[in-house]
Amino acid sequence: MSEQKEIRAAYVDTLVELGAKNNNIVVLEADLMSCTNTGAFKEAYPDRHINCGVSEANMVGVAAGLSTLGKIPFAASFGCFAARRVYDQFFLSANYAKLNVKLTGTDPGVTAAFNGGTHMPFEELALMRVVPGLTIIEPTDYASCAAFVRLMAEEYGCHYLRIPRKPVPVIYGENETFKFGQAKLLKEGKDLCFVALGSLMVNQSLQACEKLAEQGISAGVLDVLTLKPIDKNAILEQAGKVRGIISAENAQKVGGLGSAVAEILAEEGCRCKFARIGVNDEFGEVGTQDYLVNRYCFDVDSFMKKAQVLLGA
Repeated sequence: MSEQKEIRAAYVDTLVELGAKNNNIVVLEADLMSCTNTGAFKEAYPDRHINCGVSEANMVGVAAGLSTLGKIPFAASFGCFAARRVYDQFFLSANYAKLNVKLTGTDPGVTAAFNGGTHMPFEELALMRVVPGLTIIEPTDYASCAAFVRLMAEEYGCHYLRIPRKPVPVIYGENETFKFGQAKLLKEGKDLCFVALGSLMVNQSLQACEKLAEQGISAGVLDVLTLKPIDKNAILEQAGKVRGIISAENAQKVGGLGSAVAEILAEEGCRCKFARIGVNDEFGEVGTQDYLVNRYCFDVDSFMKKAQVLLGA
């Protein structure tokens, strides 16, 4: 089994690192400090860690206020709260006001597991994608998350970071460089390319490629990393090389990555075949992550079947 590390650990470790160099870094929580593990930041910088309690919209308002004072606030909550519950506050108080608020949503999609349907954010990519000027990031592993947190702190403006809490496979080395709007081609394919977002979908895509190869299908994987800005050129480059493109996201397939890729392909007149992997207009439910992966057809066999149908294999 490949090495695994927690992405949330990268979030916390990097904030502690940045906090030592920049007194303007502030961390806000909505009474979920034990879930995001920002206790290490509180221990190091108690005056720059604020627990706003179970009042997420107020937390975003406080973050916006801190931004007007020159602070760089990182606020976090479960993805369902960070997106649905605070949407208007984040839209108006932070984005519309052109402030510098960094919002993190944890446990995206099926990774919410036992928290169930009420806490399972399938829709936040679609919601966040239509916020003007907002940068949307879903790192794939520890190294990519750490790099993007540093970039978020450096770049003025609002950012939405989507991360799971459980350990995930290591994909990138510590010296790998990242940029907003720059995808990474993890595997080249001649017949098909999975355009994937997030650790779960990237790793499922990589496993599907191995099994498809046994059937004579050459498939590749493009790790999107940032949904907005999206790497249009990288997607078009793959579309010009393969017979089929499949988008894969741990979210509703309408409005998020699948829609973004479809728009790019349609607007550029690409003739390659296209399909989407994502939640098909359903709510979430309670279960283990393994159960939910199968329930919503995020398992490797479903990836393979999607590829075979698309290519007519």
